[in-house]
Amino acid sequence: MSRREGQPADVASFSQHAEESLQFIRRTMERSATFTAVPGLGGAAMGAVGLAAAILAARQSSSERWLVVWLLAAVVALGIGLASVWRKAARLGAPLAGPVGRRFAMSLAAPLVAGGALTWGLWRNGGWAMMPAVWLLLYGAGALAGGVFSVATVRLLGATFMALGVAALVTPPSWGNVWLGLGFGVVHMVCGLYIAKKYEG
Repeated sequence: MSRREGQPADVASFSQHAEESLQFIRRTMERSATFTAVPGLGGAAMGAVGLAAAILAARQSSSERWLVVWLLAAVVALGIGLASVWRKAARLGAPLAGPVGRRFAMSLAAPLVAGGALTWGLWRNGGWAMMPAVWLLLYGAGALAGGVFSVATVRLLGATFMALGVAALVTPPSWGNVWLGLGFGVVHMVCGLYIAKKYEG
């Protein structure tokens, strides 16, 4: 009789244990399907570089010097970004060479390579005015595509960059540094700080 009375409790305990196990499995699968090593503080530092570049580039006396400022800023920001991703991945135990990390990297890298090629083509043909829109649109496209394998903030960053790129297309060329400063500076800083707060640095 005591065994029969204990059965409902045993069943309830088993059901609770099974539900907890399923929740653990679900969380583990979500983490393995999401690239979480997106740099927060590193992204904010990249934004600071972008904002400084916008201010400095606006003071240049020629288009060539303007381009040099932005290219140097891109190299510095890329170095900060890669170092930050590596450090965060090591701290969180997120494998950079895993399937999700590779998909994120490829989705982000392809538009950036296209942006580099288009920058060279625009430079050869004197298309200076188009460069801000091209950079913003392609960086946004890369972040939006990579964000499919990452946190939602990365997708929001990508969509915002693309909106700024469209704005750069429909406004006077003299506003180019404004849109670049907003995107690579302010938006990067805000999103980076938010990621640092919500996703552990």
